[in-house]
Amino acid sequence: MFNHFTHLMTRPDQAWLEIRRNQQDDGNGYLAYLLVLTLLPAVCLFIGTHLVGWSLVDQERIRLATGSALLLSTLLYLSILLGVLIMAGFLRWMSRSFEAHPTFAQCIAFVAYTCTPFFIAGLGALYPTRAVAIVVLLLAGLHATYLLYVGLPTFMRIDSSRGLLYGSAALGVGLLVLVNVKVGMILLWLAMGPTYERDISADQSAPTLQEQPREAPVER
Repeated sequence: MFNHFTHLMTRPDQAWLEIRRNQQDDGNGYLAYLLVLTLLPAVCLFIGTHLVGWSLVDQERIRLATGSALLLSTLLYLSILLGVLIMAGFLRWMSRSFEAHPTFAQCIAFVAYTCTPFFIAGLGALYPTRAVAIVVLLLAGLHATYLLYVGLPTFMRIDSSRGLLYGSAALGVGLLVLVNVKVGMILLWLAMGPTYERDISADQSAPTLQEQPREAPVER
């Protein structure tokens, strides 16, 4: 099952054939794959936001308190699972228009395996900066799109022309699901009142403006 992890990144064509065969032999094998790999971005986010932190100005490090970081990571984990289920439902609903007849479980499996690059991109949360997030998410999005278009005809057993249209429709819906689920997650987390911890590493030996001695007024 976890052999698909490396094959999807290196040999997607062969990986989708193997996944389709395994779906016939073990229809629930994707569950462990989804539940375990979804932990990767959640755990990395906890480490990055609570232990590493980020900087907005020089010599200041901002971290989340343990409870806030744990809550954010838990919400991320649950939102990924929710997004996969919603996307699988749309994928099955749209399949009628393209003469594909997957089960709901097969749609969940397809979405889970297609999201593999995003699971790997979760490693970027270990160092939570804007530049790292943009790069890893962009690369993950490009590879996930490639997996979508390559795997859909093979997995759904439809011809390439239908697969192209089906994949384009799925991509559009996937973007909407991603934005709505993640925005909802962030708003819910903010509504719960996150706690921040600031770490200032400035030179403590240098006096601040308030600590500097004032000159005595000159008597006239």
